[in-house]
Amino acid sequence: MKFTVVAVGKLKERFWVDACAEYLKRLQPYAKTQVREIADIDPRKAGGVDGARDKEGTAICAEIEKLGADTHVVLLAIDGKERSSEGLSKRLDNLMLQGKSNFAFVIGGSDGVSDEVRKRANELLSFGPITLPHNLARVVLLEQLYRSQKISHGEPYHK
Repeated sequence: MKFTVVAVGKLKERFWVDACAEYLKRLQPYAKTQVREIADIDPRKAGGVDGARDKEGTAICAEIEKLGADTHVVLLAIDGKERSSEGLSKRLDNLMLQGKSNFAFVIGGSDGVSDEVRKRANELLSFGPITLPHNLARVVLLEQLYRSQKISHGEPYHK
C-alpha cells in the first residue's frame, strides 16, 4: 500500500515538521507514505485568487499524474464525507479489497482548489465543519492514516 499526501504550502514551523515526521515514521511499517509539497501561489502574482487556485491546481494534478492512473484520489474538503477513524479504516480496507493500493490525499491551499482538482478526485473527505489551518490538517490526516492502519491490523492505539 502507498499513501501520498499532496499539500499546497511548505511547513515552516519546526513543531509542524516534527509532528508530521513522527506520524510518517509510525506509518512506514504499514504503508509507504510520502508528502509532496506544492508551492502556494500569491494571488497578486497570478492575476487574482482564481488564477492562483488554477496554477496550484495544475501543479496538484501534475503530482497526481506522476502517481499513476490507478491512484485513488481523496480530496480533503469541508463539504466532503465525514468519517470516524473506524469508518476511514473500513473505507480504505474496502478500497484495497477492490484492488486499490495507491492513494493520494490532497490538501489544497487557503483559497481552496480548482475545478480541475475536484474533477480528478474520486471522493471528498471532511474532518468536520470546522476550519483547520492547513498545517494542522496535514498532521491530523497523517495521524488518522496511522490510526486507520492500527485499526485495520487489530492493534491497540496507545493514547
